[in-house]
Formats: sequence, C-alpha cells, structure tokens
Amino acid sequence: MLRPGGAKEAAQLPPRRTRAPVPEPEPRPAAPDGSRASVRLGLACFLLLLRAWWYIGALGARVICDNIPGLVSRQRQLCQRYPDIMRSVGEGAREWIRECQHQFRHHRWNCTTLDRDHTVFGRVMLRSSREAAFVYAISSAGVVHAITRACSQGELSVCSCDPYTRGRHHDQRGDFDWGGCSDNIHYGVRFAKAFVDAKEKRLKDARALMNLHNNRCGRTAVRRFLKLECKCHGVSGSCTLRTCWRALSDFRRTGDYLRRRYDGAVQVTATQDGANFTAARQGYRRATRTDLVYFDNSPDYCVLDKAAGSLGTAGRVCSKTSKGTDGCEIMCCGRGYDTTRVTRVTQCECKFHWCCAVRCKECRNTVDVHTCKAPKKAEWLDQT
Repeated sequence: MLRPGGAKEAAQLPPRRTRAPVPEPEPRPAAPDGSRASVRLGLACFLLLLRAWWYIGALGARVICDNIPGLVSRQRQLCQRYPDIMRSVGEGAREWIRECQHQFRHHRWNCTTLDRDHTVFGRVMLRSSREAAFVYAISSAGVVHAITRACSQGELSVCSCDPYTRGRHHDQRGDFDWGGCSDNIHYGVRFAKAFVDAKEKRLKDARALMNLHNNRCGRTAVRRFLKLECKCHGVSGSCTLRTCWRALSDFRRTGDYLRRRYDGAVQVTATQDGANFTAARQGYRRATRTDLVYFDNSPDYCVLDKAAGSLGTAGRVCSKTSKGTDGCEIMCCGRGYDTTRVTRVTQCECKFHWCCAVRCKECRNTVDVHTCKAPKKAEWLDQT
C-alpha cells in the first residue's frame, strides 16, 4: 500500500539498527579565531548548495563540494558521498529562508538576505542574539524536513519509508495496522545532525555550544509535528480496520512553533567548563531543551548600523492603523512616515465560460501606502 506521493516499501529499506549510513562527526580541535568565521560561512554554504546541486551531475560531486566555501572536511565528505542529499539540503535552504521571512515580515528585522554578501544575512549573525538563535533553529529544521520528505518520496537512493513503523499499534480510537509509507524522520534528523552540527563540533567555545543547542531545537520541532494519517477499511467505510502512517506536517507549523520559541527565548551564559548554560542573571529561569537560547541583546534595528548588521527600517512599508509591530509607530521607531497614493490593478468579477476559460475584468483601486521616513542623518543611504 502506498501513501500518495510515497515511495515503495521495498527491500532496499535499511535493516534494523543499520539504518545509519551516516556516522556521527567526531569533535575536532578548535581553530584559532574560527568561531566568527564559522558563523559567517556556515549559513552561506546552505545557499551555495541551493545553487550548486545543478552542476554536480555535469562536473562531479568532488569538484563542486571542494569549491563550496565554509564547509569543514566532514561536510565535504558527506557532500561528495551523498550528492543527491545535497540537493535536498539546498531545497531545504530555500524553504527555511522563505519561512523565516514570513515569520518576521511585520518586524523591524525581517530576515532579509543580502545577495552580494557571502554571510547571507550580513553581520547580524555575528551577534549571539535571539535572531541568530532563530535562524540556526529554523535552518536545522528546514534541512530535516527536506531530507525526510525526499526519503519517503523516493528521491534518494540511501533511504526510503520509515522501516520502524511495522506491525500493530493503537491510539485513542483503537487498534490499527502500520502501513503505507511513513516519513523517515529518523534518517532526516540523523543526517541533518551529522551535516549541520559538524562545523560547530570543531569549535569548543560558547557560541558553538549555543548553535548546537538551537540546532537541536530545530530538529526536535520537526519531529514534534509528525501527524498520524489513516485510511479506513470496512463495509461502507465503517472503519472496522485502519491502516495508518506517520507524515510530516506543513513546515509552517514548525515555523510558527519556533517563532513562539523566539518570543520566549532565554538569555544565558556559558558555565565555566563550557559544557552547559546558566541563567544570565539571578532570577532568570533556566533554559530547557526546547528553549532557544542566546547571549547578547539585540540591536533595535531602527537605523543602518553596519557593525551590528542592522539595515534599518527606512523605506519599509507600515500600517497606519495597526498598534502591533507592523504599525508605523513601532516600525518607524517614532521617525514618522511618508504617504504615497498608488493605483493597483487587480483581476475582478471573474466568470467561467464554457468551455473552458475564466475571464476577468481589470479593477483599479487607489490606496495609500505608508513608508518609514529615513533618519535625519544620511548615513543610512550608504549600504555598500
């Protein structure tokens, strides 16, 4: 039995306890001053993989993987050994960046990527802030989601459906048989951990510890929203027998959850032995395994600040009536806003004509668009 879009349950499924063709990356000695470079290049490699997989077939995995900056040796090994998975890693990058921008579309920092900057998000990732914590979590989650989906859709040769959902089970509705093609979350989590964490495990410093913690939060968030899908069997759909499988939820649920984790992120400091966290101040609550953690307070992102990685909010669209973060008062940081009258053309009064066309009229609406004023000083204009 197949789940729609699922891969065949075949003999190529890895045997029990040998499902892991990906060994755990071993910790390596820390490189001098490597932490900051790791942060800057680590995220860039995701976007480069997004583009590079197109050329792997023509030029070979070794050529491509050797020329992606920022990969440590363990990541290069995985890239060369599993070029088809690298395609999923790249597609995962597209997904998590889009989700990040959706979650912060109404905020001063809106997860903007910089096309000509190899750090992807600019210097904002150098600060151990809430925003950095969220980006590491959502990027790790995006890789897990993409690889897991590719496994069950038959796009990868090294994995298929989850081999552990077999036999009979039960839930609040009663007994059911495992069947169909359950999404192989185990393989997705394991490969994402091996690939994404490899860079951080080379560095034994506080920032690497923070990144590893937030990476794990992202991976567990995807697992948290696995759902049970079932098909009923019986006379007239009586559901006397059920066949069920586990399926990924839409990535938006993971993004919404991590956005709530961002709002409740815990400020911490590393313990003296560098192996754990403690509350940043007396009276602060301790971080749990599901909390995002950060060290540094965020800038206000109101004005251009190259050192802090802030692009400012000059020119950002805001809502005149909203009292939330998308409102002009908050978005523009009290600087005021400009109003421009814009005519928008949309399709309207659409009708279906037999057979088979839909014809619409063009409607013109005039609306006021409000954009944040620039600071009085002109430094914000220089974004080069």
